[in-house]
Amino acid sequence: MKTIGVGGSSIQEELDKIRPKAHLAKPIEKAEFQTRIDKACKLMKTENVNAIYLHAGTNLFYFTGTRWGVSERMVGAILFSNGTLHYIVPEFERGTVLDFMQIEGEVHGWHEHESPYALFCDVLSQNGITEGAIYIDETTPFFVTDGILKVGASYTLVNANAIISGCRTMKSSAEIAIMQVAMDITMEVQKAAARIMHVGISAKAVEDFIHEAHKRYGIASGSYFCIVLFGVDSSFPHGVKSPKNLEENDMVLVDTGCVLHDYISDITRTYVFGEPNDLQRRIWNIEKEAQLVAFQAAQLGATCDAVDSKVRELIASYGLGPDYNLPGLPHRTGHGIGLDIHEYPYIVKGNATVLKPGMCFSNEPMLCVPNEFGVRLEDHIYMSENGSQWFTEPALSIEDPFGLAKP
Repeated sequence: MKTIGVGGSSIQEELDKIRPKAHLAKPIEKAEFQTRIDKACKLMKTENVNAIYLHAGTNLFYFTGTRWGVSERMVGAILFSNGTLHYIVPEFERGTVLDFMQIEGEVHGWHEHESPYALFCDVLSQNGITEGAIYIDETTPFFVTDGILKVGASYTLVNANAIISGCRTMKSSAEIAIMQVAMDITMEVQKAAARIMHVGISAKAVEDFIHEAHKRYGIASGSYFCIVLFGVDSSFPHGVKSPKNLEENDMVLVDTGCVLHDYISDITRTYVFGEPNDLQRRIWNIEKEAQLVAFQAAQLGATCDAVDSKVRELIASYGLGPDYNLPGLPHRTGHGIGLDIHEYPYIVKGNATVLKPGMCFSNEPMLCVPNEFGVRLEDHIYMSENGSQWFTEPALSIEDPFGLAKP
């Protein structure tokens, strides 16, 4: 029996069917950024933290709504425990930063020949902090932390992860709503991509289709990323240098996502183009069972370690693994998702983080069979007050991965 929903259509036919959906999501409002700052300040006071530096990138955006990419220049903001913000920016970028800024704060500019690190220390001093621990966004480049330490010997730099992840890992209803629309769009793109498969199609052609399909749904930037692998290539989790074209009865792995109002979707589907053989069927079914075990283990109060461990116990019971050995699961069971494709919490052995309402993470215990194929089924979970919930319905079966034959 050939796989249901795979093949039989064309690129143009599928693109012509698409109608925009991105407008169904609303961006984060200014009031929510202020709420995030308020929560961070509450945590800071509890932990006796006087100031946190937020570097350009998703952490700066999360708290201030200021979009700014990472570069060779220091751009960021100091958040003091009293809630005030002080931005450190190149003077020639002052106007642009003010234009992007959502949560206002005093802007301190440095000229190209001046030291932004000395300016950073001056701002701390002007606000009554002349020594002690300064908490630093862990994504801050080394050249920035090194520069600060060279001019601010009286300060000790500490990882601010406890404060930042303490806010970012618990998604609000507004964040989850955006991610839900993004996931729904990518799920529809996955279904359409399966329908355009045919013998001889290249991975690049499928990637190009997926990019354009996301755009047709209203995602102006198209795909945020895309991995398309056929046959033995699918046994390499993140791809190969020169992907092969599709052949009859190949395993097909498609992993893709998009960005909607700064939040990311990420879904993987694996299926057979043609008729699955016994080994393909066996590994696919174990993968589905492993994904279900992870979902069942993801309960409020459980640890990330416990989820990963349950998955590995199941896989080992089928003679795969153990641990990271192949054939088996070569990587962690999942990763957090939000403004970044990979963020806290990580569903991995040794991670004692407790699952709480608002946490969102992938469930993707991939199975790799060297020199044969790999199977990754990836859907995401969000923790509600009532426990784990799927963003998207898991694949149904190897014969009917998208559940098209369900009554």
